Amino acid sequence: MTPPSYFAPTGGHPDQKTLLSDRAVFTEAYAVLPRGTMRDIVTSFLPFWEGTRLWVIARPMTGFAETFSQYIMEVQPGGGSDRPELDAQAQGVLFVVEGGFTLTVEGQQDAMREGSYAYIPAGADWTLKNDSGAVTRFHWIRKAYEAVEGLDRPDPLVLNEQDIEPNVMPDTDGVWATTRFVDPNDLRHDMHVTIVTLQPGGVIPFCETHVMEHGLYVLEGKAVYRLNQDWVEVEAGDFMWLRAFCPQACYAGGPGPFRYLLYKDVNRHMKLR
Repeated sequence: MTPPSYFAPTGGHPDQKTLLSDRAVFTEAYAVLPRGTMRDIVTSFLPFWEGTRLWVIARPMTGFAETFSQYIMEVQPGGGSDRPELDAQAQGVLFVVEGGFTLTVEGQQDAMREGSYAYIPAGADWTLKNDSGAVTRFHWIRKAYEAVEGLDRPDPLVLNEQDIEPNVMPDTDGVWATTRFVDPNDLRHDMHVTIVTLQPGGVIPFCETHVMEHGLYVLEGKAVYRLNQDWVEVEAGDFMWLRAFCPQACYAGGPGPFRYLLYKDVNRHMKLR
């Protein structure tokens, strides 16, 4: 079996001969950030991070997606942070798309590499150090944890996609599958970050329309994605941002698998005030 690939942006800047037209779009229901928008000029920096820049590809916005933020972090050799998260209510998921680093959560050290996933509970003591000798790039998804009386908070998790058997969707002959890092029946978790894989020609055969907000980062391949009333071409490195109830569907274009990292909010009552 061909090992999975993971697209990672490298920045740079287009020259003056490059055409302005692109696939970037922001609507009332969804946004598409093509990989070509992730240039040096739109990077950000964070307090207490050394040798690090990032692309902010999602942030809470009233009337749009309100529950999460998502960064693509780029950490140079020797870089990292001893104070990475300043919000005690923020839980996090890290997913490595290039390189590696040492992650320490509550004193437990783990070597992260491509395909590695880490869940970091809100309030946890953690640090990150790029001791790999190469540039590392990873996604950092953050959400304020919604505690529920009578439910414990989730434990830290460190896993790797390549060690997990994907769950095949019913009646799809294996062409549509989801790699789950967290048991969907574990109600301690109020967000899921998964990897969805569609083999060439595979489809999401109906317009999903639901309350969950989505962030979809294309790790590999290409597809035509239905977003609200539009069909949009997407490829590895593109990011899609969907507000609640935005209709969505997909045709995978081939010639290889179409795979994306998916965020969604789950397992909680709807806030009424």
